[in-house]
Amino acid sequence: MKKVYLDNAATTPVRKEVVEAMRPYFNRIYANPSSFHMAGKEASDAVQEARKTIAGIIGARPQEIYFCSGGTESDNMAILGAARFYKRSGNHIITTRIEHHAVLEPIHHLEFSEGFKGTYIGVGENGVVDPREIEKALTSNTILVSVMMANNEVGTIQPIAEIGKIILKWRKKNNTQFPLFHTDACQAAGALDIDVRKLHVDFLTLNGSKIYGPKGAGVLFVREGARIDPLLRGGAQERGLRPGTENVPAIVGLGRALELAQKEREKENARLIRLRDWFAGEILKKVPGTYLNGDSEKRLPNNVNISFLNCEGEALMLYLDAKGIFVSTGSACTSQTLDPSHVLLAMGLPPEAAHGSVRFTLGRETTRDDLKYVLRVLPEIVKKLRDISPTQFEYGKK
Repeated sequence: MKKVYLDNAATTPVRKEVVEAMRPYFNRIYANPSSFHMAGKEASDAVQEARKTIAGIIGARPQEIYFCSGGTESDNMAILGAARFYKRSGNHIITTRIEHHAVLEPIHHLEFSEGFKGTYIGVGENGVVDPREIEKALTSNTILVSVMMANNEVGTIQPIAEIGKIILKWRKKNNTQFPLFHTDACQAAGALDIDVRKLHVDFLTLNGSKIYGPKGAGVLFVREGARIDPLLRGGAQERGLRPGTENVPAIVGLGRALELAQKEREKENARLIRLRDWFAGEILKKVPGTYLNGDSEKRLPNNVNISFLNCEGEALMLYLDAKGIFVSTGSACTSQTLDPSHVLLAMGLPPEAAHGSVRFTLGRETTRDDLKYVLRVLPEIVKKLRDISPTQFEYGKK
């Protein structure tokens, strides 16, 4: 049976070039990077080289790059760390309703357990936040703003640089260093320009598993002068902000993966956009009662999120799985719940339409033939599910 993997927003296969870069650090250059001998120095040099590579790509200084276990930890480090360090300066945090749960849950925790107040900015039906709404929410008590660079479910690209300029203007006008600005760029890496100086961010989150690198590898950029309180205690690694023996193979792999992704970005983006637009158009044409979720242009090159009315997204996913087609109904981090997507609800979709959403995310290995196979089996599956559906919901999306 043909297999088509269309869940690259959840994770990607590790590139062979990345595997080769990592290989020596499993059993040949295996010493602890903190050890004060030549074997340890060799491992430490590899970590520092990856740090320099990543810093160069995102326009940062090497000392502003901190390694951790992935995007979730990086988000938590930025939000919990900054909030706790600066709590004497204010207790107000601004974010959006469509953030990844790795951002939303730490803010909820700060609200319910540590006396902070959160403001959750809505988005338009296209899934894009209006920077003016961020500006309106700023107060003298705001210490942190967190807005994702690109949404993991519907692929919408947020105006991070514009929001960053608004924050800089606010700081200058009020003669303050606050609020600090964080963006989760896990989905954006390899697809967008993630230069931290152009984005005007103080914190930026990256991980390896979305860019054909290893799982369990992440980065937090912390602008020089910004501070965070460590989540973990117990060692001097990563200048004391992330103690624990460094995962040298994963760090090396992350650096190599980001290097390759940025080098090939323009060419691969163009290929994916052609496939994305053709595939989305064919679904909308071949399957009635379908809607593209998210902005048609301000979206990641590989993201196609479709609502199939009068179909359960989970059932559609399982039927496609039986045909060797692997997709998602939303974020992989919330795949254990049957609740409708908080992102789609924030965009104004009724629960009935949100329940029927499926996310197809293309990747380096996706071909037109793969997508043609999906288009051959998809209409029949949708018809079968609609024939047994107890509801006949109509939704007049504009």
